[in-house]
Amino acid sequence: MRYILFVVTNAGEVGTKNCKTGYEFSEVADPHFEFIKAGYTIDFASIKGGTPPEDGYDELHKKSKLFRESAGFKRLNFSHQLKDVNVDAYDAVFFPGGLGPMVDMVDDELVKNIIVKMYEAGKLVAAVCHGPVALLNVTLSDGTGFLEGKKLTCFTKQEEESKKHELETVIPFMLDETIVKQGAIFSNAKPFESHVVVDGNLVTGQNPASAKKLASEMIKILNN
Repeated sequence: MRYILFVVTNAGEVGTKNCKTGYEFSEVADPHFEFIKAGYTIDFASIKGGTPPEDGYDELHKKSKLFRESAGFKRLNFSHQLKDVNVDAYDAVFFPGGLGPMVDMVDDELVKNIIVKMYEAGKLVAAVCHGPVALLNVTLSDGTGFLEGKKLTCFTKQEEESKKHELETVIPFMLDETIVKQGAIFSNAKPFESHVVVDGNLVTGQNPASAKKLASEMIKILNN
């Protein structure tokens, strides 16, 4: 049996306008069903535990509607507090997006320690859309920055502008630009098209359209 830990945000507001946010619903729902179909077990955690705020639910999105009616959604709403989770029990850790992680995962020490522990153990670290914000400000055991020389992707400046996510009032910084400043080798597709980057045991996706493919790539790696 393989085990995946989803780490979701507790942040329900973002920016100086206190815009409502949370985890992006489809970025949890789509990967959830890919992993379940492949026989994986999923646990949910957040920094504070409990019921994490959601964003972007669309009942016309088939997998999202199914997820809302599933046992997985009920378990998500009783997420484990991250400090109580033994990450040694998991084969991969996954950070879904939504704007929430831009608030509570930028500098959280526990999030950073879990990334280092999983990555240096050769286990998968994955993130999609704004989820790669968790990878910022991570220092490996040898003192190097985690993102130095890593190939990855995330939600782009073009996509932020298309969604009218203004700096400061909605988002605190441009994630793609900040990732590059920390040494990453960045790539992207056209706005809102699926794009996934695999670099060893790091897997990242650009946007909500990339979430299902990201899970598929993770499964390929974990099954080999």
